[in-house]
Amino acid sequence: MDCVFCKIAAGEIPTSAVYQDELAYAFGDISPKAPVHVLIIPREHIGSLAEAGADKRALLGHLMGVAGKIARQKGLAKGYRVVVNTGEEGGQSVEHLHLHLMGGRQMTWPPG
Repeated sequence: MDCVFCKIAAGEIPTSAVYQDELAYAFGDISPKAPVHVLIIPREHIGSLAEAGADKRALLGHLMGVAGKIARQKGLAKGYRVVVNTGEEGGQSVEHLHLHLMGGRQMTWPPG
């Protein structure tokens, strides 16, 4: 498989880990949209949220828990945003499920 996020999770492409465990890996976004912008990926390849079936509920919950843990570690007590872009029209640019954790500034609405 030629998935950049799979290669990152496997350590084949070096990044500075923000968090890692047996299910998830988190690292800074290379094009941050906020002072804190972390990508959280499952180690298992899942193309998008649309491809995550009922059997992935525990993993999806784990990824959200990781987002909360990182937000606390980064001091985002005033608030933060967690975004999952899905599909071309949803703005997904890498076909591997990932969460964007963004904070450190006032988030606006609508986002885009």
